[in-house]
Amino acid sequence: MSKSLLADASLRLEKALKYVSISEDAIARLKHPKTSLSVSIPVRMDDGSLRIFQGHRVRYDDTRGPGKGGVRYHPNVNIDEVQSLAFWMTFKCALLDLPFGGAKGGITLNPKELSKQELERLSRGYIDAIADFIGPDVDILAPDVYTNDMIMGWMMDQYNIIQRKISPAVVTGKPLTMGGSKGRDTATGTGAFYVIHAMLSKFEQKPENTTIAVQGFGNAGSVVAELLYKAGYKIVAVSDSQGGIYAEKGLDIPSIKRHKEDNKNIKALYCQDSVCDIVEHQAVSNTELLNLKVDVLIPAALENQITKDNAAQIQAKYIFEVANGPISSEADEILEQKGIYVFPDILVNAGGVTVSYFEWVQNRSGLYWRLTEVNERLKERMVTEAEKVWVIAREFDVALRTAAYIHAIERLGEALDAKGTRDYYLKG
Repeated sequence: MSKSLLADASLRLEKALKYVSISEDAIARLKHPKTSLSVSIPVRMDDGSLRIFQGHRVRYDDTRGPGKGGVRYHPNVNIDEVQSLAFWMTFKCALLDLPFGGAKGGITLNPKELSKQELERLSRGYIDAIADFIGPDVDILAPDVYTNDMIMGWMMDQYNIIQRKISPAVVTGKPLTMGGSKGRDTATGTGAFYVIHAMLSKFEQKPENTTIAVQGFGNAGSVVAELLYKAGYKIVAVSDSQGGIYAEKGLDIPSIKRHKEDNKNIKALYCQDSVCDIVEHQAVSNTELLNLKVDVLIPAALENQITKDNAAQIQAKYIFEVANGPISSEADEILEQKGIYVFPDILVNAGGVTVSYFEWVQNRSGLYWRLTEVNERLKERMVTEAEKVWVIAREFDVALRTAAYIHAIERLGEALDAKGTRDYYLKG
C-alpha cells in the first residue's frame, strides 16, 4: 500500500471533523496514539529450539477510561496494523458510550504452525513482556483473530501469577469458569445481527426476499450468518480463508457450520436429523464473493478487502462491516457514488467490546448475568446507537460512516476538553 493503514483510517476522522465543534487540542490528541509498545518474545519450541516472536500493544487513547482491545495472532501483524485497530477501537468505544479508550495488541505468527503447548508458552511470554503496560484499570485484553477463550485464560492466569493476586478483569473473553461472561463468544456476530435486522427494516427489506453473502465464516461471520438464516434471510454465499460456496436458492447455514467444525472446511450441505445431502452449489473465491449480485454484503474477514481496485465491481445494495476496516477510504468514495449504503465497522462489530464491557463490570461486581440478560442489554445498546447514527446521517446528509464518527467524536471531544483547552487557559 502507498500509505499506512493508520493514515488511511485517519482520513475518516478528517471527514467527520467538518461537522463537529471540538477544540484544536482535542483534534491534535486524536490524531496520534498515546503510547505504543513493541516486544520480543522468546519461546522454547517443542523440538528444543528457541524462536523469537514480535509482539505489540498500543493504547491509542484512554481519555474516557482504560484502554480496551483484542490481541490477534496473524502473520501480517505489524505496528501499523495494531495502531490502526487501536484507533478504530477508540471511536468504537465512544460510539457505544462505553467507559473505555481504544487499544489493541498482536503477535506476528501463523498460529496454525504451533502446537498447543507452544501457543501457551507464547501467550504467557507475551504477558510477561507487557504486564507493566496492562491492568484492569489501565488496559484490558480480549480475543481477536486466531485467539480464543483458552488463550485469554492463559493470559489472565499469567498476569495473576506476576501480580500475586486474582485479577479477572484484566482480560475479557475468557472461559466462563474463570469469570467469563455468557454470550461473549458470540457477541460480535449477535450484535451485528441486531444492527443489520434493525437497519434493513428502514428500507422495507423483508427477510425472505433479502439475499446475503458473507465473506469470512469464522467466529463472527458464522454467528451472524446463522442468526440471519434463522430470522428468515436467504444466505446465498459464504467463504473462509480457503474459498467459498454460492447457491442461488440459498444455503443451509447450520449444516455448513457443523460441517466446518467437524472437517475444517466449507461444503454446501442440507441436513435433516443426522442425514446430510450435498446441495448443488458453485465454488467461488473470496474476491468473486464480494462481486456477487446480492442485496447485502457482509465482509467479516480482514482489513482492506474492498479497495479502489475492486469497489466498482461491488453489486450489493447494503454493506455491513463485521470485520475491522474491510473497506479502504478510496473505496468508500466509489461505493458512495454508486449509492451503496455502508454501515461501518465501529458500529456493526461493536457487540464484542460491548459484552466485554459487561464481562468487566461483572468481574468487578462479582455478580453474573444470565444469557438472556446479556443479549437484552446488548440489543438495547446496539440498536439505540445505530438509530442515532441513522438520524445524524440524515441530518447532515452524510455517509453512515461519517455519521458514526461524528457521533463518536462529539463524545470524545467532550471528554478531552474537560481536561482543559487552549481557550480555558487563555481566559484564565
